[in-house]
Amino acid sequence: MRRRYIQRGLELIEVTGEDRDRARRADHILWNDRAYQDANDPRFTSRSTHREYMKREGLTTVDDFKQSFKDAREKRLAFYRGEDASRKVDIERAIEQVKRA
Repeated sequence: MRRRYIQRGLELIEVTGEDRDRARRADHILWNDRAYQDANDPRFTSRSTHREYMKREGLTTVDDFKQSFKDAREKRLAFYRGEDASRKVDIERAIEQVKRA
């Protein structure tokens, strides 16, 4: 017999009986629009109506910023590696000021 476990902290707990049934019922949330219907929000009842609502209201979701987050991360990493071009200019300016003094 196959067994199913969930992890809570460092402990594995076997899922049996009612817990297993509850988990199966929750699985549908991943595969259809039931989450929208169960939210009791009259603005939208499916992914498509949610998408239309967001577009109509000029709103967006965080996944629209994936590339922005990736670009910002690359900039931060470059900065910490010392590849920030503005640092080079700042150092050159500081050297010139020291030479003049």
